[in-house]
Amino acid sequence: MFKPWLLFSGVALFAVAVPAQAQSQHGDDYAHWIVRARVIRVTPTERTGPILPSFPAAHSAVTNSYAPELDFTYMATRHIGAELILGTTKHDIQGRGALDTLGRAGHTWVLPPTLTLQYHFLPDGHVRPYVGAGVNYTIFYSEKASRGLQDAIGKTGLGLSDSVGYALQAGVDVDVTRRVFVNFDLKYLDIDTKAKLTTGSLVNRERVHLDPLVPGIGIGMRF
Repeated sequence: MFKPWLLFSGVALFAVAVPAQAQSQHGDDYAHWIVRARVIRVTPTERTGPILPSFPAAHSAVTNSYAPELDFTYMATRHIGAELILGTTKHDIQGRGALDTLGRAGHTWVLPPTLTLQYHFLPDGHVRPYVGAGVNYTIFYSEKASRGLQDAIGKTGLGLSDSVGYALQAGVDVDVTRRVFVNFDLKYLDIDTKAKLTTGSLVNRERVHLDPLVPGIGIGMRF
């Protein structure tokens, strides 16, 4: 089973070990660290349902969400960097199909820490495009069934399993000054989860493929 602490341990080891090696090979003639703050929109492209065994003709939909995002990039060379992306969003879960009239069925918070390895095409230019690929570990927390759902079927607990998947990324940094720049970024996250609805002794389950597109815009600084 994938352990989230392994991801963060790897980041910590990378941050400690790689800088010393890179500095010895390349000196301090380029920015080793990049920090960006973005506003992102998380747009699920979900495939869901059915909800079994009780609602075979029903499924769910997950709403879009806006949130701030923070990322830290370490440039091991002029062209190669590793970026850790941090942010959390809240999403409503809507009933669809046989549960369409229910409206909001619940909500959840989503925390998908993501680590990507990037290639920067023009590291010394004023416009610097990049692409990246990596892994995300998605944690669902503070899940709660809506009052409308519980009025309809009884007191119900909602749970969503954590997910591990790949991440794809493309973006560009555009200089404002020598250190400060504007950033445009687009990510795709592979996120699959299993929803569990527990009503007394009855348990209903649904497979959910969220797979969101995450466009973002923000500012950054090189150090």
